[in-house]
Amino acid sequence: MNYKKRMSLLMLLDSIIVLGSVYASYFILHPYFQIFTAKTLLVSSVSLFVAHHVLTNAFHLYKKAWEYASVGELWAIFKSVTISIVITAIIQLGFFQDVYFRTLFIAWILHILLIGGSRYVWIIFRNAYFKKQNVADYKRTLIIGAGSAGTMIARQLKTNHESKLHPVAFVDDDIKKHKLEIMGLPVLGGKEVIQEAVKQFNIDYIIIAIPSLKTSELKEIYSECAKTEAKTQSMPKIEDIMLGKVSVNQFKDVKVEDLLGREPVELDHEGILETIGGKTILVTGAGGSIGSEICRQICKFNPSKIILLGHGENSIYTIDMELRQSYQKDIKIIPIIADIQDRDRIFEVMETYRPDVVYHAAAHKHVPLMEYNPKEAVKNNVIGTKNVAEAADTFSVRNFVLISSDKAVNPTNVMGSTKRIAEMVIQELNKHSQTKFVAVRFGNVLGSRGSVIPLFKKQIQTGGPLTVTHPDMTRYFMTIPEASRLVMQAGTLARGGEIFVLDMGEPVKIVDLAKNLIELSGYTEEEIGIKYAGIRPGEKMYEELLGKDEVHDEAIFPKIFIGKSVEVDFSRVTTLVNNYEVYDSEYTREYVLSLANDREGVLVRNAN
Repeated sequence: MNYKKRMSLLMLLDSIIVLGSVYASYFILHPYFQIFTAKTLLVSSVSLFVAHHVLTNAFHLYKKAWEYASVGELWAIFKSVTISIVITAIIQLGFFQDVYFRTLFIAWILHILLIGGSRYVWIIFRNAYFKKQNVADYKRTLIIGAGSAGTMIARQLKTNHESKLHPVAFVDDDIKKHKLEIMGLPVLGGKEVIQEAVKQFNIDYIIIAIPSLKTSELKEIYSECAKTEAKTQSMPKIEDIMLGKVSVNQFKDVKVEDLLGREPVELDHEGILETIGGKTILVTGAGGSIGSEICRQICKFNPSKIILLGHGENSIYTIDMELRQSYQKDIKIIPIIADIQDRDRIFEVMETYRPDVVYHAAAHKHVPLMEYNPKEAVKNNVIGTKNVAEAADTFSVRNFVLISSDKAVNPTNVMGSTKRIAEMVIQELNKHSQTKFVAVRFGNVLGSRGSVIPLFKKQIQTGGPLTVTHPDMTRYFMTIPEASRLVMQAGTLARGGEIFVLDMGEPVKIVDLAKNLIELSGYTEEEIGIKYAGIRPGEKMYEELLGKDEVHDEAIFPKIFIGKSVEVDFSRVTTLVNNYEVYDSEYTREYVLSLANDREGVLVRNAN
């Protein structure tokens, strides 16, 4: 029904109620009080009719969506009816020097009951008429959180007749709400009753409707939900709803990265804006998982130019097109196809565009592959880094940020060793350069190419089993956005020679991650299975963020540790760079492992 028809019907209905209430009140009192004349009745009914419609429009009653009516709509009805009765009383006093209080009081009661009741009768009729016929299609839903977000979800699910989700109960830790009913749904208790509630009410879905929930609290709630067979989802963020990105009833699956037990690292936005805003920024490896996210985050701070450098044509094309859709009017986006091992090409790019900041994300990062191809690891991770860093030094780049790895600490594999040697390269350059060279050590980045999460998801899609190397193997994890933010933050904190490390909380067992992902996907461990494949070449049982005696009392920035440059025997790095081509693979592997572990140096939290 369109707006004009709807408004006309409501006005007609209200007109009948207004006029009918005046005459009804007259006839109710007529046997006892012979006070009304035809003139009195006419003046009273016309006054009340006009006053009501004027006030109804003033309070926008005809514009209310009554299917979402609440106390606010009832209050608007109360005000419009009461004021119209008062106006009618004043007019009676002016015409007849008297006010017929009994008649007006009965008319007021009839107005409230009939006007308010007509709206709610419509709601009841609408819900009954459009109610889904096949109750078997319902997905019985438990809502965790009986606050404003939870009640909003319950109302939306009840009124959205296309939804298959049917709310049946709430769970909330607020004991004041326990055993009460909200929106006609019982509040069963706190999170400790989740398992019992799922069994008692045959719950198919669980919706976590607490947008402000901390990650540690979400982990506790999810651990209870995971013990049931119900599918667990969470409502979108309130800001996404407010911005119109999603609707209230578009729920998202709980993600593994939401369950790592710590809050995401916040940024120093002013410092980053000063470093990036209006500047020319070069990102190597811009088409990769980390590089592309760095580019997305950088563009939020309005650089004048961003140079997307990468070896893969398709990946650079993809990030180039993505950024142009959002930022082409404000930022000059320059895609460059180049190999960091090509020294002349890198110097040419650096000379042409003269960037202010370089984020060096291009690297070979797969541990087992680099064990089989150590010379390629040296060429890309060491020689490539040396080329980009020396070009940055030559053309006076202000800040240079190297993306390193936690595997560079006491490395037992080629990939980690070459990353440690790359750190040595930029720390050596920092000694005599005007460019500030720093490194950022990452943990395992969830969702990046080649990481464990995409592998597990693919294995689940094919029916399993999930392959885990060892039941006790642990890793530090961070999200792609966190990784990119740490890179940008390092650029603002750079003094030269430091190694920045994100505090990633406690390490996570890979097998626990696998079990959580199986449950999030709606399966049981028995259905998918977990297979232990054994530790792969070059892998450690656990990773380290900092070496022994490296952690002191203070952090340079919340959740970020920082270390200062250390002395290394750089002549051995020079020997590797000059002679690696004549080494065989096994000798290269032994050389980089020996070089990287020769002297790790001392890292501290506060570099003064």
